[in-house]
Amino acid sequence: MALMDFIKKQFVDVIHWTEDDETTLAYRFPMQDMEIQYGAQLTVRESQMAAFVDEGKVADVFGPGRYKLTTQTIPVLTYLKNWDKLFQSPFKSDVYFFSTRLKVDQKWGTPNPITIRDKEFGAIRLRAFGIYSYRIKDPKSFHLNVSGTRERYTVDDLSGQLRSTVVGSITDLFAESQVPFLDMAANQDEFAAQLKAKVGEGFARFGLELDGFVVENLSLPEELQKVLDKRIAMNMVGDMQRYTQYEVASNIGTAAANEGGLAGIGAGLGAGMGIGQAMGQAIGQAMPPQGAAGAAAPAGTKSSQDAMALLEKLHDLKTKGVITEDEFNAKKAELLSKM
Repeated sequence: MALMDFIKKQFVDVIHWTEDDETTLAYRFPMQDMEIQYGAQLTVRESQMAAFVDEGKVADVFGPGRYKLTTQTIPVLTYLKNWDKLFQSPFKSDVYFFSTRLKVDQKWGTPNPITIRDKEFGAIRLRAFGIYSYRIKDPKSFHLNVSGTRERYTVDDLSGQLRSTVVGSITDLFAESQVPFLDMAANQDEFAAQLKAKVGEGFARFGLELDGFVVENLSLPEELQKVLDKRIAMNMVGDMQRYTQYEVASNIGTAAANEGGLAGIGAGLGAGMGIGQAMGQAIGQAMPPQGAAGAAAPAGTKSSQDAMALLEKLHDLKTKGVITEDEFNAKKAELLSKM
């Protein structure tokens, strides 16, 4: 009876794996109750590696090539079983294949802004995203730490862990480098190179090799970006006084057309500077300085023409409701007294 049972057993004499999808990282060869025939052929393709696992222990790892499985080709397994080299019995072990092809276009990003301390802005929240590529480099480490005894382990099974590794590395890198956000954003290639080195350390613990890493964008949340845009605009305009004058000049026409006239400008600017003062400064700059080189023009010519032109502008402002009747009359009397 024992002899008949032995004869009925199925033996595997060819072991190979043709990858049928793009996402499988590790694949266990289907054995069930079958046993590997002594002298069977193992084929490992260029984009693969294979491992023999016996009683939970990785016996040996095979790179690309074709192998005849004997006790000579699996010395570690031979030692575990204490087989005699002349013993021609079949043996039973699990065979795992690992895809070593590059897994490209893997996306990473910060699902929520991460809070970091910036040298220029203080505490800020940062968003970042990009792509990376990796491959299995150490099948034994990957089997022991990641895929285990599962029949199939895919890219999707691992993507969450890898994204978390990337985000954690970004936080650590900013804390260690002390490089301001603006400098990082302006030198994304250099930042990506530093981040690749740091992320690669985490990938190596899983038996993986990080091949490429790209930072596509570094940005602040929308509300913080608006604050940064205002700061940039103020730096371009100059100091606060010039910025206020610029805002008055830009909004005076709009305010005149709205109900409430110039009252809306003061609220919009949020500054303590009165509209009358700003208008007075603008008018004073338009008037020729007394005692200046150009003040020697004869009466009735240049100074009179300037005064009349200014009166016309003031009258137009009064008509539009920008200034009151009293303000117009006061300025009119002042100008006429100087003519």
